[in-house]
Amino acid sequence: MRKWIKHTTTKYIDVAPLVTFRILFGITTFISTLRFLLLGWVDLHFVDTKVQFKYFGFEWVKLLPAEWMYAIHILMLMASIGIVFGAFYRISAIVFFFCFTFCELIDITYYLNHYYFVSIIALLMCLVPANVNYALDSWRNPTIRQSKVPAWTINIFKIQLIFVYFFAGIAKINYDWLVEALPLKIWLPANNNLPLVGRVFNYTSTAYIFSWAGMFFDISIGYFLLNNYTRIWGWLLLVFFHLITGLLFQIGVFPLVMIAVTVIFFDNNVHHRLQLLMQLVFKLNGRNEVSVINLPYYEKSLNKMWLLAFFVTWFAFHLLFPLRYLLYPGNLCWTEEGYRFSWRVMLMEKAGTATFYVTDDLIGKEGVVDNKQFLNLHQEKQMAMQPDLILQYAQFLKNHYESLGSQVSKVRAEVYVTLNAKPSKLLMADTLNLLTVSDSWKPKTWIFPLDEK
Repeated sequence: MRKWIKHTTTKYIDVAPLVTFRILFGITTFISTLRFLLLGWVDLHFVDTKVQFKYFGFEWVKLLPAEWMYAIHILMLMASIGIVFGAFYRISAIVFFFCFTFCELIDITYYLNHYYFVSIIALLMCLVPANVNYALDSWRNPTIRQSKVPAWTINIFKIQLIFVYFFAGIAKINYDWLVEALPLKIWLPANNNLPLVGRVFNYTSTAYIFSWAGMFFDISIGYFLLNNYTRIWGWLLLVFFHLITGLLFQIGVFPLVMIAVTVIFFDNNVHHRLQLLMQLVFKLNGRNEVSVINLPYYEKSLNKMWLLAFFVTWFAFHLLFPLRYLLYPGNLCWTEEGYRFSWRVMLMEKAGTATFYVTDDLIGKEGVVDNKQFLNLHQEKQMAMQPDLILQYAQFLKNHYESLGSQVSKVRAEVYVTLNAKPSKLLMADTLNLLTVSDSWKPKTWIFPLDEK
């Protein structure tokens, strides 16, 4: 065990994979941020909005004025460039992490697994010496130039990537996905107009093949990437898998991100070949054999217990947190307790309709709420099927109408939800006063079970 821990943490290995990872990660975050700006999503998410739904425990994260939100995205572009070129790298990585994570914490309705993934990787990038070679920092300051780094600075990304895929595969081992081929049985026929292959998506058997293949791919891809003999075939399979999913489903830059960052699994020789072009940019010898003592911070800290404690704490969290759903009763996709941050990617087709009623004691009447007055289409869609967001919206309605002079004593909602094309059902009692219910880590006993008649 000691030998294995030393091999995966404190042993010095070639820096090349870390350099490639830094550059590709910076390029993908730059493309993603620029795309966000060009598509006008800053206005949609952060300017033309009246309500922001919050993550539990992060209610204190507030939306900034429009000009500040644009400034934050410009900062992310600049930080991404800094990461690519290794210019003021540590500052660039920290700025990107805080700016990106801040934007994602503003409104939970825009949560995506790959946003969470980018925040995690950005945080880890703040900790590793990815600027010690093929970087403007090492060109300006040759004393930090380094050909080798501690193994943990590279392996931590590999392990994190394996966790993502493995948990995504475990999540697919459920009745709807494997036995009913849902929701792919619903989604694939919608792509039957694609040239050449479109007709295949009309067959039910195609949905079953895709469901089982997707599960086996996610569970096994980590092994294929780690094994020297299967790595290239595993990565080519990964590229094919993400290109297909990117073509069939609207999942943004997620396929590009995963294709790029998994290059870190390749051998050093592959990375050196990729970096030959960078020599023309930085005019550096990519394989400077410099003594490892040029990194005193890492050298002095390698034998300390904090490194092992960090590894144990970090991966214990990422191992256990996705499994928290096991502590809750009922159907996970129905209650969504423990659904987020557990690498459940496109596992369900879910939709809801929510009609809210507000009782004003001053006039003694109950009125119907027009959700479109406060929410955009995306927010309304997400709110209408997620219990914690329904509670937040009820509190918003109370505060809003009381600010207009009303005295609100009750907010109830008639919420019908359909899961994987099954008949819609009431999510909760339509007589329940939502103002008497508060969100917490405890099971939401006020939600009707999915199988309740």
